[in-house]
Amino acid sequence: METIWQFDLVHFWAAALAFSILMYVLLDGFDLGVGMLFGISGDAGMRDRMLSTIAPVWDGNETWLVVIGTVLFGAFPVVYAIFLSAFYLPVALLLGALILRGVSMEFRGRSTQRRWLWNLGFSGGSFAAAFVQGAAVGALVKGIDIDNGQYVGGPWDWLSPFAVVCGLGLVAGYALLGAAWLVAKTQDHLREWSYRWLLRLLVTSAIFIAISFAWTLLAGLDITARWSGQPMLVLVPAGLFLIGIAGTVWSWRVRADRLAYPMTALIFLAAFTAFLLSFWPWILPGDLRFDQAAAPPASLEFMFYGAGIIVLPIVVLYTVGVYWIFRGKSRPLSE
Repeated sequence: METIWQFDLVHFWAAALAFSILMYVLLDGFDLGVGMLFGISGDAGMRDRMLSTIAPVWDGNETWLVVIGTVLFGAFPVVYAIFLSAFYLPVALLLGALILRGVSMEFRGRSTQRRWLWNLGFSGGSFAAAFVQGAAVGALVKGIDIDNGQYVGGPWDWLSPFAVVCGLGLVAGYALLGAAWLVAKTQDHLREWSYRWLLRLLVTSAIFIAISFAWTLLAGLDITARWSGQPMLVLVPAGLFLIGIAGTVWSWRVRADRLAYPMTALIFLAAFTAFLLSFWPWILPGDLRFDQAAAPPASLEFMFYGAGIIVLPIVVLYTVGVYWIFRGKSRPLSE
């Protein structure tokens, strides 16, 4: 019975980790995307309206990043140690970029002569945060050097050409989510401006996904062996991806504001599903499985009664509550 309970707890925390990552990508992804689109727009009024759409939710979205770190540290400490050793620089850049974003949002509203600087900090921090996340994912897919449970690579190994392509792809993807969010939350000129960028970013994101997929096949990475042996690992996510693409195009064509974000989110869900199906049960591809990297049973059980049945539900309820309260179109700041 104890072995079964331990096995279930490992799966519970693996599922909690996957859910937290997906929530972070879908939620903080769109406000990072809005930040990058903020840098493209030269209209001060449009920029203020963009910020008003994410102001009630952006800090809550980043709570999911804290949850990810907590689950890794408590439930999979070996992976936490290896990941920070391999990705110390991108994690530091990510945290610095997120701090810069938050500071810039506050200071630009209280600055007149240097508002341009804080505008640049907000959009630049958004771009940097998105890029390093995508580059880290690309480095994981390519594989990192681990020996005896320790990272043995260099500090810049994560920044390969493949990782750069993945980083730029996630930048385009987050900007796509941001455009879909603005479509759903704004009206008039900004809404139409967001629709124009929605289609451009959809095409750009699809191109980067195709390049990454082709690169993976041509490079003969370990993941391709599983794809050839189990075609469903590719077919299921590909079906979701095509539905997401078609739904996004349809929302653009008929101006279905509420449909745009769910359909772009489905594209991300397809990519995330492909990642999970391709690597399960490995938490570090080819090196560590979830059960091998899990903390002792007592630690998993202690976390379950604390974070598992108290903290996680509270974060979920808080997230749902905030989005419900601030549902609908965002009002202009003058109202």
